[in-house]
Amino acid sequence: VSIHSFRGGTGKSNFTANLASQLAASGKRVGVIDTDIQSPGIHVLFGLNEAKMGHTLNEFLRGECTITEVAFSVGENTGDAEGRKKLQGKLLWLVPSSINSGEISRVLRDGYDVNRLNEGMQKMIKELKLDYLFIDTHPGLQEETLLSIAISDILLIVLRPDQQDFQGTAVTVDIARSLDVPNLFLIVNKALSKYDFKQVSEQVTSFYDAPVAAVFPLSEDMVDMGSADIFSLRYPDHIWSKALREVAQKIMEVG
Repeated sequence: VSIHSFRGGTGKSNFTANLASQLAASGKRVGVIDTDIQSPGIHVLFGLNEAKMGHTLNEFLRGECTITEVAFSVGENTGDAEGRKKLQGKLLWLVPSSINSGEISRVLRDGYDVNRLNEGMQKMIKELKLDYLFIDTHPGLQEETLLSIAISDILLIVLRPDQQDFQGTAVTVDIARSLDVPNLFLIVNKALSKYDFKQVSEQVTSFYDAPVAAVFPLSEDMVDMGSADIFSLRYPDHIWSKALREVAQKIMEVG
């Protein structure tokens, strides 16, 4: 399952972490891989910093370790955050990218072999016996993004109700169709409360001729949390969390 957005700032990583956590909490074996190597961030939601990270995707791509050596068991290391504690004992693994400035500069300078990335993802699915692997992509359209889209059974494109997002998402949808992605869903995030969400969903569906899995409100509660926890697990009755579970249900129905 690839989670993508044409531009940054859509809330893609937060959405990915919450969606993966919901499926893991339901008893699924779930992996998350942060392929946003240039600007990684999803590790924060799982309580990781540079000191706790251990091996990273960067090291795997250089052949310095195996992909399973990178995989961090969230269920065994939830920490004290109220939401993450609900993942205690659950089968959820995260492959983080390095947040070391030198490592990021090295990737930007030298690049990496996307074929090795693909091999690593396939091996991770096999060795950890995953039901779902979520790929948090880098915004825009690069070689590694096209790879993750091409190998995905499900592609979720996150966009805001914003004209720049609308135009860029149209390009992504066209490319996904050219790559024959089996299941494509749109996620509208950060919609203002004054909007009619049903109308937004209908307009976006019509514009792209693609299904909208859910429309998410711009939530001050989530902004206030500052990525310190898994929001949907901490506040399961929140409108944002309810929408998230609807998407999780769609993913399980498809997969």
